[in-house]
Amino acid sequence: MDPSASHSKPTVGVVLEGGGFRGMYTSGVIDVWMEHGITATATVGVSAGATFGCNFKSEQIGRALRYNKKYCADPRYCSIRNWLFKGDLFSRDFAYDELPWKLDVFDQEAFARSPMRFTVVATDINEGVPVYHDLGPGDKGDIEWIRASASIPMVSHPVKLEGRELLDGGVADSIPFAWMLEQGLDRTVVVLTQPAGYRKEPNSLMPVLRLWLKRYPRLVELLANRHERYNAQLDELARLERAGKVFIIRPSESVRMPMMVRDPEILERAYQVGRADAEATLDTLEAYISGD
Repeated sequence: MDPSASHSKPTVGVVLEGGGFRGMYTSGVIDVWMEHGITATATVGVSAGATFGCNFKSEQIGRALRYNKKYCADPRYCSIRNWLFKGDLFSRDFAYDELPWKLDVFDQEAFARSPMRFTVVATDINEGVPVYHDLGPGDKGDIEWIRASASIPMVSHPVKLEGRELLDGGVADSIPFAWMLEQGLDRTVVVLTQPAGYRKEPNSLMPVLRLWLKRYPRLVELLANRHERYNAQLDELARLERAGKVFIIRPSESVRMPMMVRDPEILERAYQVGRADAEATLDTLEAYISGD
C-alpha cells in the first residue's frame, strides 16, 4: 500500500435538495462554503438544488441570490402569464436562456474547468423513474437538463431529452443521498431545505393532478405516494446521521416559500438563514470531512 494514500484528502459528495425558492437557503449555505474554500468531489442537485447549486461548480458566489432578487417580480421570469400563454411557470426563453447567457452570465468556462462532478436528477414521466445525468461543459444542453430537473408538474411542459419526457427530479427522488452513497465517496454531506421535525403531508391537489396528468399514470402514482417516500428518506437520513455516515445541514428555522415570490426580501431572509447555519456548522463540517 502506498504510504502517501493515508494522507490524501477524503472524497466528498454533496446532495442538494430542491424546494423551489427554498433553494435560496441552499444558496446561502454553499456561498459560505465557497468563501471558506470548501468544495466537493461530486455534487448532485434536484430541482432548485440543480438550478442554484450549479453555481457551486462554477464558483459564482452570490449569483443565485442576485438574479433571483432582481427578477423575482419580473413576469418574464416567473408568472401565471407565462403558464397561460407558454405552458411554463418559469419562462424557458427568459429564465433559462436570456438570463444565464446575457443578463447575469453563468460562467460556462469555470463550470467546465472545475473538476467537480455535477449531476442533476430528473423524472422520466413515462417510466416513472429517476434519471441521473452528469453535466459536462455547462452549455445550453446542460441548462436544458437543469430545466428538466426543475420543471414542476402541471405548471411546466415536459422537457424532451435523449428520447425521454422529463419533469421535476424531486418527484422520483427528492433527496438523492442513496444514489450519492452508491458512488463510493468517503464523506456525504446533505443540504435539506426543511427544518428538523418536518413531515410531508399527502398532496391535496391529487384529484386535479390525476385529471391533468392522466396521460402519465406512472407519474401520477409517484405524485400520489411522494409524501410516504419522502418521509421514509428522512427517517433513513436520521439513522445515517446518528451513525455518522452523513453530515446534514438543515434550516434552523422554517424557510417556507410560496411557489411564486415577488418580494426580494423574502428571498434574502432565506438566504441569510442558510448563511448563518453554514457558519454555525463550519467547524463540525470541516472536522467531519477531515475525519477528525
